[in-house]
Amino acid sequence: MKVVVTGGTGFIGRPLVSSFVAQGADVTVLTRSGTQRLPEGAHGVVWMPGDVANKRNRSSNEPDVTWYKALDGADAVVHLAGEPIAAKRWTAAQKTLIRDSRVLSTRALVEALGHTERKPRVLISCSAIGYYGPRGDEEVTEADAPGNDFLSGVCAAWEQEARRAEELGIRVVLLRNGLVLEKDGGALPKMLLPFRWFVGGPTGSGRQWMSWIHRKDLIGLIYYLIKHAGARGPVNAVAPNPVTNLSFSRSIGRVMGRPSLVPVPGPFLRLALGEMAEALLLTGQRVLPVRALESGFSYQYPDLEPALQSILGYST
Repeated sequence: MKVVVTGGTGFIGRPLVSSFVAQGADVTVLTRSGTQRLPEGAHGVVWMPGDVANKRNRSSNEPDVTWYKALDGADAVVHLAGEPIAAKRWTAAQKTLIRDSRVLSTRALVEALGHTERKPRVLISCSAIGYYGPRGDEEVTEADAPGNDFLSGVCAAWEQEARRAEELGIRVVLLRNGLVLEKDGGALPKMLLPFRWFVGGPTGSGRQWMSWIHRKDLIGLIYYLIKHAGARGPVNAVAPNPVTNLSFSRSIGRVMGRPSLVPVPGPFLRLALGEMAEALLLTGQRVLPVRALESGFSYQYPDLEPALQSILGYST
């Protein structure tokens, strides 16, 4: 199997690429820089998505399309690239970067797919459950409409660009990722830090829902969706048992043998992080993976505490 991955050196992409290679796949990583260290066994091709290509190729009115060739004959393309959501405070410039890094790169990728002679069977384009916006206690499935906040707008525009690949006869899966859990990246290490100092606890009211997934299950789901020809459209990449923020903090405390009694006040987070605090920490979605379950996907870690135990090496 020939696979092309964007964002293949990141928190999700690196282990995904390594897993593909271990299964004997021929993997090409589209990377922004030729100096990035790739997972062992993968090939690297520098790509210039969207307006980046034109900025770097000022001598010509046409973008550099040499990376298009890497897509020709691929069986599957997995699109993970994008500016990290929580990397910096959401200034106007940072919000533009977050949006453009997703929308423009996806637009460029689909344009490139249109120029291939042998098109891939499937494009897995990773979006996020931020698509749904804050939903309180409502149970949310793939059938629900987008919200009306910043992240909802980003996800909707992002997915719209990916869906254009359907016009090329390519099966498109829109993977709406929840909170991805592992110890070497993502949000979890930052969440664990106060517990290590015995000052962990819920965030804000603690009533907001957290829809999470173990990284091993996310990688397994991507594999499954590539092979499952009937899968298309939005798929919620979350475990089947979301929890409230209060329950999440208590689970961390139990697994680590630490108290979970010190809440982080919402006003403090709003002051420190601005709009990002509201979107990522103080509100949430109770998202269910209806399509993954209906298709027959089996989770290794459907429940939070066993997932945390496996990640942290604790047992209770």
